[in-house]
Amino acid sequence: MQAEEYNRRGKELVDYITEYLGSIRERKVIPDVKPGYMKELLPDSAPTEPEEWETIFKDIERVIMPGVVHWQSPHMHAYYPSLTSWPSMLGDMLADAINCIGFTWASSPACTELEMNVMDWLCKALGLPSFFLHHHPDSRGGGILQGTVSESTLVALLAARKDKILHLTTSAHSSVEKAGLISLVKIRFLPTDEQFSLRGDTLKQAIQEDRSNGLVPVMLCATLGTTGVCAFDKISELGPVCAEEGLWLHVDAAYAGSAYFCPELRWSLEGIEYAHSFVFNPSKWMMVHFDCTAFWVKDKYKLQQTFSVDPVYLRHENSQAATDFMHWQIPLSRRFRSLKLWFVMRAFGLKNLQAHIRHVSGIQFPLLFILSLQEGNDLTQELLRRLTRSGTMYLIPADLHTKRIIRFTVTSQFTTSDDILKDWGIISKMAANLLAEMRDGLEQKPAKSQILASKRSFSNLVSVTSHKFSLGG
Repeated sequence: MQAEEYNRRGKELVDYITEYLGSIRERKVIPDVKPGYMKELLPDSAPTEPEEWETIFKDIERVIMPGVVHWQSPHMHAYYPSLTSWPSMLGDMLADAINCIGFTWASSPACTELEMNVMDWLCKALGLPSFFLHHHPDSRGGGILQGTVSESTLVALLAARKDKILHLTTSAHSSVEKAGLISLVKIRFLPTDEQFSLRGDTLKQAIQEDRSNGLVPVMLCATLGTTGVCAFDKISELGPVCAEEGLWLHVDAAYAGSAYFCPELRWSLEGIEYAHSFVFNPSKWMMVHFDCTAFWVKDKYKLQQTFSVDPVYLRHENSQAATDFMHWQIPLSRRFRSLKLWFVMRAFGLKNLQAHIRHVSGIQFPLLFILSLQEGNDLTQELLRRLTRSGTMYLIPADLHTKRIIRFTVTSQFTTSDDILKDWGIISKMAANLLAEMRDGLEQKPAKSQILASKRSFSNLVSVTSHKFSLGG
């Protein structure tokens, strides 16, 4: 493919993407395929001769789309938001064309400099402490774009560890546990209160127990917006304990972080001044598509002491004066991720980003519902199985202590109140039918009366809890 054809094919692909996203609500959100489905659609070996682009392009619908979960669908209610936007996609288009490997300032000065400035923009926009800024006279810290929160948590843990126990809650993300396993640090899960929040007294007691057992606590991972139920640890209580006991406080706001664009949603940030590091995903709500994870550290020298390498071929004459992000991360190479973030922040502006956050965070409807059938975990799981097999929406389970729940989260900027009501109606009807079937085996009554009874009692048989970032803490 030469430049002229690339220009033509690129426009065709942009048209396809526009049509795909514009009509995404018409696609079935969950693919109806089995593991290995693609093997029958592809040859055993790569083609020896080049294929025509028309043939390749047709295979998007024939091979790829049948196996895609449509994360931008208004009926996608599983996991968490993974939003994109036109400016974000344009940013990656340019970054892919430049294709620099920005491990040092010298390897592409614009890659490093833009990231430093955009991370400072983002830090200020979220209301984070000034010690996370690159450009501030009293700051020793700064921010960097990582690929994932998992990487960022591991980086923080490796910088923090000495003799070595990591505290986190039972609601913390699995990536935190993985970071502990990789870094060979012991992990201790701490219980939460009735709001699934970790409190200061619990942490204090755990630290005392660990030290009496010859262990040295090194880091606490506090979560702002847990994946399961969007709970918030009480960092206003945890921070002073970490400061008193000498623990690194890492704040994982992967889910909720974008909410802090809006000052009225920052109630859970109380105590953030105690944090040593903070991470969130613009790739969730902020319409900057994956991968894009914003990670700040209070003391950049802690990272540099942990990750610095200095082979002669990576040195440059500005090494002492410039920031080399290869010393802030595990990989050597890094992409020009800041372009798409820069495009989004400029193309939308803070006012429109705040309006978007207020729309999706619960002022129009709650961001997250959790529900379960009071008849027990088995019936809740069966309801989830039927909903998933229907293909009308995508939901996932979670466990709250011993209770199995179904998470219903708003993940698409295309979702409307009508979509929510439609999907809730499907859930209600399917639950009513399931309960009627269950009772049919217990009571010999006409089916119609059983269905009506289950519909009338549905609100009593379903426990529904909603969490809104727009409400008080």
